[in-house]
Amino acid sequence: MIYDISPPITEALWAWPGDVPFERTVSSDITKGDGFTLSSLRATAHLGAHADAPSHFAGAAQGIGERDLDYYLGPCQVLRVAPQPNLLITPRHTPGEIIAPRVLFATGTFPDPTHFNEDFAAVSPQLVDTLSEKGVKLIGIDTPGVDPFTSNDCPAHKRCLAHDIAILEGLVLADVPAGLYELIALPLKLIGCDASPVRAILKTIAG
Repeated sequence: MIYDISPPITEALWAWPGDVPFERTVSSDITKGDGFTLSSLRATAHLGAHADAPSHFAGAAQGIGERDLDYYLGPCQVLRVAPQPNLLITPRHTPGEIIAPRVLFATGTFPDPTHFNEDFAAVSPQLVDTLSEKGVKLIGIDTPGVDPFTSNDCPAHKRCLAHDIAILEGLVLADVPAGLYELIALPLKLIGCDASPVRAILKTIAG
């Protein structure tokens, strides 16, 4: 079974306040008598389900196009956290065993991809440190960011950078049961860019 954990990309999709929303411009339209349809896109690199690059918070670090794809492909564990506005997920919210090198948090605190709410759950820097000790190489979340909306210094992003942990944000996990999966969420080869949209999916693991 495959779970598509990416939101639909339309002009109604959320964008971080002040960032560039998605826009599609059609320059040639076969439904209006043109020989073919041709369009261009304009949007933030942090569009919908997306992967942050190390360069998002460190100017001399890797861009997303230089990132090893191994981070975004392989065994993954989905952990469900009880929905709570402004929740900061800490190690006490993960009492069970971490048994995969990629962990996705389903918080249910950003339920509508067409409406930006500021009180979504985020990840504590202590949790990042704990997951790093357990061999985790990727952290994902079903909110716009691993840090709270009100955070100015973004400590979770910086702890991920320090531990070389990849970040996926903007996922849709409402219908995904907790458990083990295979993650496929490959970023585009955008050389030097601070992020990339991904078409993220989870495949159930047989047996």
